[in-house]
Amino acid sequence: MTDEALLQTLALRKEFGGLVAVDNVDFTVPAGSIVSLIGPNGAGKTTFFNMLTGVYKPTAGRVVFEGKDMTGSPPHAYTHRGIGRTFQNIRLFQNMTALENVLVGMHTRLKGNLFEAIARTPRIRREEQVARARASELLAYCGLHRKEEHVGRNLSYGDQRRLEVARALATEPKLLLLDEPTAGMNPQETVEFTAFVGRLRTERALTVLLIEHDMRVVMGVSDRVTVLDYGEKIAEGTPGDIQKNDRVIEAYLGSAAVSLS
Repeated sequence: MTDEALLQTLALRKEFGGLVAVDNVDFTVPAGSIVSLIGPNGAGKTTFFNMLTGVYKPTAGRVVFEGKDMTGSPPHAYTHRGIGRTFQNIRLFQNMTALENVLVGMHTRLKGNLFEAIARTPRIRREEQVARARASELLAYCGLHRKEEHVGRNLSYGDQRRLEVARALATEPKLLLLDEPTAGMNPQETVEFTAFVGRLRTERALTVLLIEHDMRVVMGVSDRVTVLDYGEKIAEGTPGDIQKNDRVIEAYLGSAAVSLS
């Protein structure tokens, strides 16, 4: 991890009518880090993610990625710049195969144009061949070896989560946002996924930002933790700092979580 900021938000705010969902949040993700965003249900975490990826436009404030102001840019601009994500509620193409889902993620990086696709030029055929090989490699890396032709809706819940990660990796991100990636996983799957997040940094040189409710995952994998409550940032620091923060314990963790390490 370095001190260089890959992503920053400056006084980021989102209002829905009279409701303030995110309240003037300053936030930094250092390059090479694994950062967790935690808080009670309704704290504004997913709304915050949606502003980091262009799904929502902030009411006020700025989103800066690699020193470039991205505020107000459409979602595809964030993807092209190098921010990939998964979703709290799985959003796969359920009637497409696992391989096809990953190929969709690669679309933003492919060079062929419409004419070449229609004409089936040698260059487009080569590009498609390389893309299919890389999609298979990503599926295997994410634990979906030999499941390329499985239709999305027929995969287990845990495998659908892994497929979402593979599709996000296909966009060639520098920053990967994971929205409750272990939700619905059994304990063994959660342990395996926690180790997998660590490998994304060491093997893929990725910076990771995740929303997660399982404190064993948060405390086990994070360099830094930021806590939201009612849209407001109430604490930020190392996992050890967060476990000892009285305001966080009162608002979210509870006494049972303090003993986790």
